[in-house]
This record gives sequence, C-alpha cells and structure tokens, in this order.
Amino acid sequence: MMIISASRRTDIPSFYFDWFTNRLKERFVLVRNPAYPNQMSRIDLSPELIDCIVFWTKNHSPAMDKLDSLKDYPFYFQFTLTSYSIDAEMNMPSKSKEIINTFKKLSEKIGPERVIWRYDPIFLSRKYNMEYHIKYFEKIAGELSDYTKRCVFSFIDFYPKIKKQLNEMGAFAPDKEEKIMLARELQNISYHYGFSLETCSETLDLSGLGIKHGKCIDDKLIEKLTGFSMSLKKDSNQRRECGCMESVDIGSYDTCGNGCKYCYANHSIKRLEQNRRMYDVNSPVLCSRITKEDQIKVRAVQAQRQEQLLLKL
Repeated sequence: MMIISASRRTDIPSFYFDWFTNRLKERFVLVRNPAYPNQMSRIDLSPELIDCIVFWTKNHSPAMDKLDSLKDYPFYFQFTLTSYSIDAEMNMPSKSKEIINTFKKLSEKIGPERVIWRYDPIFLSRKYNMEYHIKYFEKIAGELSDYTKRCVFSFIDFYPKIKKQLNEMGAFAPDKEEKIMLARELQNISYHYGFSLETCSETLDLSGLGIKHGKCIDDKLIEKLTGFSMSLKKDSNQRRECGCMESVDIGSYDTCGNGCKYCYANHSIKRLEQNRRMYDVNSPVLCSRITKEDQIKVRAVQAQRQEQLLLKL
C-alpha cells in the first residue's frame, strides 16, 4: 500500500501545485531524506501504485481549476482554517473575504466528506483568549456547516525552533482545565452545526465529551473513498500520540510561504528564501536540484508492488 502525503512539510496546493501536477504527468517524484539530504527516494506516482493522496493546505485557491489532474487518484484534503490574524499567519489572505469561500468551492467540487476542517493549533494569548476562540470557532462553523463532515483540532506544542517567536507574541499553551473547558465548548458548537469533532496527536482523553482521537491519514476514510479494504499500519515515524496510518511525504521543509509563526515546518527564514529561489516547476524534487553527491533509491515498498503487478500481467 502507498499513501502520499502532500504535505505535512509545506503547502503544496497553495504554492507548488503546478510542480505537483508535473510530477503526476511524469509519474514519479524524488524526495530528500530530511535527516540525510543526499539520500533521495524515487516514488513512482503511477495511479495503480498509489492508494490515496492526502493534501494539507490553508488556501487551495491557486489550484482550484487544476483538480482534473487528480482524476485517476483517490484523494482528500486537510484544510486548515483558523481564526488567527496576520500577526500569527503573516502571509494569509483574509479568512472572511477569501479563505472561507475557497473552502466552500473546494467542498462543492469534491464533496464535504473529502474536505476536513482543521482548527489547529490552538494557543492562548491576551488577544487569542478562550472567549476569542469560542466566538470565532462558532462563526467559522456556521459558515462551513454544509461544507464539511469533520473538524480536527489540537493544542499548541512549543517546539524549540518556534518557541522564541511564540513567546514574542505572548502565546502560551492552555492548561489541562482550560483544554477541557475549551474542548467542551467546541464540541457543543460542532454538535449544533452537525459535524464531528476530533483531536490530532493529543494525549488528553476527551472521550467523555464525545471527542475521539483522530487520524489525518485515516484508513476508514481511505477505504470508503477507494471501495477496498486495506491492511494499513500505524505510522511509526510520527509522534506516539499520532493515529495516522503510514504514508510517504513528498514535501520539503523550509519551503512554505504562509508565514505562520507557530509552524514547525519552517526552521529558518534565510533557508526558506534560499529554497524558494530554487523552485523549478519541472524539477523532480521540490525546491532543489539533483547533484552528483545524491544517492537515489526506489522506495522499497514500491519495488515490491511493481514486481507483484508485473507477475499479474
């Protein structure tokens, strides 16, 4: 089985969808190992080898008229839509004037079950207090009630690389009691507007409120979209609390242009600028070029799958 994550590391629909569609046409993509950059995996993107593509985005608008490129693949979207302003999400368009409408248009094209609303991560500050989150979560929920079946939320993790900028904003994580209080309010709103509420990579058990631990790479949803039963394994490369199934991420860190101060995927503004200057819509690897030092290997699980398909011919 091969599920493509596109991508936890960057916003491909917002910035790199032309590159992605070229990769589908060429039927392969190269992905650098973040820990060992000269090691690259070659991923075959032939439709018969890909079980599902899962997109992460905050703004699908630039790619809205290019969805036909996905006609041969099962897919769905994790669409993040928060209530934060440009002090937290520096380069995002207006939520009320653009992003909410983009969400609706995407849902109208592919169906509400395939557009999952993400309200995450939640942090608190003097500006973004409990009342603020409750007010604007309900406002967004009212807009999206006919356009999604599920909402996923999480609470902020203070990763070392983003701690400084969060502190500069006066941001802090809610304590356990605040989490439970806020979760209860969000669940009441979700119930009122008719969609389910799930957490993402949270240790806190909120099942007593009717909130279950979610899976961004969701085996049940993928089985429903494909019509096939699948033997998927939990992704051992994610955090212990993560319920996601195994997938292959084809994105690159330090390439996302949304400018979110709470994001773990951008480590350095300088590196981000350098990488984005390297963007080539025709390159097999995102925001990078192949060098003579690079070692390219076919993904092992795909090599086995290709063999099985050849034996059936």
